[in-house]
Amino acid sequence: MKRAGRQPEAALLALYRAMLARFGPSKWWPADSPFEIAVGAVLTQNTAWRNVEKAIAGLRARGVLRPEALYFMPVRELEELLRPAGFFRLKAGRLRALLEYFSAYAGWDVPPGNLRLDFLRGKDGRELREELLGVRGIGPETADCLLLYALGLPFFVIDTYTLRLCGRHGLLPPDAPYEEAQEFFMDRLEADAVLYNEFHALIVRTGHSYCKKSKPLCSGCPLGSFLDYAVE
Repeated sequence: MKRAGRQPEAALLALYRAMLARFGPSKWWPADSPFEIAVGAVLTQNTAWRNVEKAIAGLRARGVLRPEALYFMPVRELEELLRPAGFFRLKAGRLRALLEYFSAYAGWDVPPGNLRLDFLRGKDGRELREELLGVRGIGPETADCLLLYALGLPFFVIDTYTLRLCGRHGLLPPDAPYEEAQEFFMDRLEADAVLYNEFHALIVRTGHSYCKKSKPLCSGCPLGSFLDYAVE
C-alpha cells in the first residue's frame, strides 16, 4: 500500500471537507436527550441503527425512557423491550450496569436532570472515560460515543468504517488498535467536540453509502479522488 501523498493533518481535513461538501451537516446523534444517546450507544453494539431506533421507539412509547424507570424495571420486561436491538439479554445487562454507574452519581430523585446527565458534567474527561471503561460491557467505542455525543467532550470515536476508510487511503493500517487510531486523529486535529462529532458522522455516512467492505463504490464516493492505490 502506498502512503497518501499529503501530510496527515492536511489529508484528514481534506477528507472531512470533501465529505461535508457531499453530504452536508449530519446533526448527530439523533436523540431527544443525552440520556437517550447513552442508551443508544449501548444498544447500537453489533447491530444496525434501524434496529436501535425500533427499540428506543418502544421504550418511548411505554414512557420508560428514563434512568429510574429502566433501572427498576424487571429484567425480563427490559429484555423484551430491547429485543428489536438484538442480543437483547446481553444488552439489558450492559444497560443495567451503566444505569448502576449513573445511580452512584445521581440517585433517581430528579429525573429531568438525569436525562441531561448533568451529574457527569464538569468531571475530568479522561477520568470519566476510565470510569466508563470499568463498567461491564462498555468498551472504548461505546464510552467515546457517550462522551462525545451525550456530553460534548472531545474524544474521537473509532469504528469499523473509520479503520476501513483510513486503511484504503493509506492513513492507518486497517487493523490498527483502537487507541492508536484515536490518537492518530486527536493528535492531528484541534480538540473540538463539534469537529469530532461531524467528522465521525460523515465517516459513517460515507462508509454506509460507499466504502463498503467487499465492493466499495469508489467511482461515486466523495473521497474517490483521494485514492492513490487500487482497492482490492
